Amino acid sequence: MAITKEMENDKIEIINKWNIQVRTATVIKEDGTEISRSYHRHVLQPFTSTKDGNTWTHTATDISKEDTDVQAICNAAWTDAVKAAYKTFIEAQSTTP
Repeated sequence: MAITKEMENDKIEIINKWNIQVRTATVIKEDGTEISRSYHRHVLQPFTSTKDGNTWTHTATDISKEDTDVQAICNAAWTDAVKAAYKTFIEAQSTTP
């Protein structure tokens, strides 16, 4: 009896132009027959943004540890125009006291 565990990105979606949602399936098999499947999701955005006083800092998201299929989609989706729109959106969410 051989039990194996496989992980695969079974769904990659672009949400609201800049959110890349990745669903990873963990598949447990016994003698080649699937006996269990569970899912984990995570979302990637082009930047991590912080505000210090009146100054915004947008740090590019490191996608180097993502699978190559996810990296390819991020690189295709996150055009300069999309990145600029994301920054504008984030900065517009800030409230000034």
